[in-house]
Amino acid sequence: MLVQVSVQSLRLDRASHTPVVILQENDGERVLPIWIGPSEAGAIASELADMKYPRPLTHDLLASIVGGLGGALQKVIISRVEESTYFAEMIIRRNGEVISVDARPSDSIAVALRLQANIFADEALLERGILEVPGEQTIGESPVSEEEPDQEMAGEQLKEYLRQLAPEDFGRFTP
Repeated sequence: MLVQVSVQSLRLDRASHTPVVILQENDGERVLPIWIGPSEAGAIASELADMKYPRPLTHDLLASIVGGLGGALQKVIISRVEESTYFAEMIIRRNGEVISVDARPSDSIAVALRLQANIFADEALLERGILEVPGEQTIGESPVSEEEPDQEMAGEQLKEYLRQLAPEDFGRFTP
């Protein structure tokens, strides 16, 4: 069964210095943390902060291509996890035809935010939820680690932190 989710926040796993997007079910408390790369975190953060750039970034370009070819992103489905890798599908409707495109969840989320498409997660993934989100948080507010829940970054601090990360700063998440 699919459950509609929304981006609850962006956080930082302080152990691996890896950005984590937290999806929360729309009608409940369960969350789905997905460890993502810095560029995808930046793409999500910039859209959440309504930042516009003079030239289209990759996710903006993909959104333009979908629309330019007469398609519409109907929804994104975070479908499964295999060996610590999450899988997603972008469901695009074009001329009455439904096209399912395999994609990374982080890219799918970034495009869905730009096109205001719904995001869904398989119920089984929410059942595995391994992270408790303490209290209410504003979207784009901060990366918060489980060990240090009082340390938060404002949206601009998060963006600057993500800009300065190097590939070697990232580890691999294993559930």
